[in-house]
Amino acid sequence: MKQLVLLAVSAVLASCSNSSELGAVKSFTFEGGAHQAGRVAYEQSPPAGGPHNGAWQNCGVYDRALYDEYAVHSLEHGAVWITYKVGTPPEQIQALKALVGGRTYTLLSPHETQTAPVVLTAWNRQLELQAVNDKTVKAFLQAYEQGGEAPEIGASCSGAYQGTV
Repeated sequence: MKQLVLLAVSAVLASCSNSSELGAVKSFTFEGGAHQAGRVAYEQSPPAGGPHNGAWQNCGVYDRALYDEYAVHSLEHGAVWITYKVGTPPEQIQALKALVGGRTYTLLSPHETQTAPVVLTAWNRQLELQAVNDKTVKAFLQAYEQGGEAPEIGASCSGAYQGTV
């Protein structure tokens, strides 16, 4: 019984810790399923949902920018897209690569128009960071990768579009 109580307390403390790490997450209200061809003018950069291409971006690590329209479709499937500003120091990019290595529902890429150094994006959620913070990135991944409000959690994040800008 003591072990169950300790586990429950640990879970509550971990939850509180994650909440403090994720206190500045912005929320949006996009609905899924809006497929459209061509480019989309998004309000956020990078976008946190909305209309998107009918094909999704294959999850993985990219050294070049992605088309927003494909990446947003991956978000709809429950992926987390971690982007960094062009010109980010190489050691921070390596830290991000280490954090997402082996994960099957993440995208990592530079993003040409974002203003924050690092942005963590899931469907309807976004967090801007001034530098790589391992605890915050891990907490965001734990909260939103294959979770949160993604309309098609569990849909594939491979076998589709692999291109870059």
